[in-house]
Amino acid sequence: MEAIAASGIADVAVLADASPATLDQARAVAPAAATADSLEALLAHGVDGVVIATPSALHAEQAVAALDAGVAVFCQKPLARNAAESARVVAAARRADRLLGVDLSYRHTAAMRQIRELVAGGAIGDVYAVDLVFHNAYGPDKAWFRDPQLSGGGCVVDLGIHLVDLALWTLDFPAVGGVSSRLYAGGRPVADTANVVEDYAVAQFDLASGAVVRLACSWNLAAGRDAVIEATFHGSQGGASMRNVNGSFYDFVAERFDSTRTSVLAEPPDAWGGRAAVDWAERLAAGRGFDAAIERVVDVAAVLDRVYGR
Repeated sequence: MEAIAASGIADVAVLADASPATLDQARAVAPAAATADSLEALLAHGVDGVVIATPSALHAEQAVAALDAGVAVFCQKPLARNAAESARVVAAARRADRLLGVDLSYRHTAAMRQIRELVAGGAIGDVYAVDLVFHNAYGPDKAWFRDPQLSGGGCVVDLGIHLVDLALWTLDFPAVGGVSSRLYAGGRPVADTANVVEDYAVAQFDLASGAVVRLACSWNLAAGRDAVIEATFHGSQGGASMRNVNGSFYDFVAERFDSTRTSVLAEPPDAWGGRAAVDWAERLAAGRGFDAAIERVVDVAAVLDRVYGR
């Protein structure tokens, strides 16, 4: 909200939040905004777009309600708890011809954009392997994250979604073949994903190109720092990697590897945090309707479903 307000592209017209304290914080950023006590009341103000940042179990229902009312939607990730719910939201956006965005924010870092451009231009040859890591030393602080009915899963749907999206987005969404995974909670294998959320996961999937993608993600892992976030692409003529700096959740460097040589593609500072939302607001202000590129979020959700064995 702060990023959209600061951009000058749109006015923050109405605020709604179940938490009075959070609503007060929002009012401090947008003091001229009206308030509403429900999504229906918010939509009744005649807004052009709505940003949804509620527990994951509510995303699909709320997004469809807004889209059916003719209102564009920007939704926190995941768009929904699984691929079927995600497809229902995308279908609603297509039916209403309204712009739908999802906060897959790491696409908008300067580091990943440099790497995607490098890969697309063939500078590192054919990518045959991708290694992805996202370890969060803390984990979520809200109880609903650990209820699979409300969240759709644990660290995979919370953090792994970014990793799967970065791999597929960078490689222009090749088809995904076999998927294998192992999920853990408290150091023990998870046998019942319908009732237990994982706090550590490893997964591997094959791409139609012949490349292999390997990922690991976790909550509350003792990694000696706040976070470990990395995306490395290995090609037949070199490599490229994005990684966080000194355990930061916000500072990233991108590097290109040529044999034993390393060159820097991007480095901090980079104020990327609100770029996904601002990009959506810019497209909305320009009159953009349904964008078929959003259908790729269903592809990402389908991979997550297979990681969970569903």
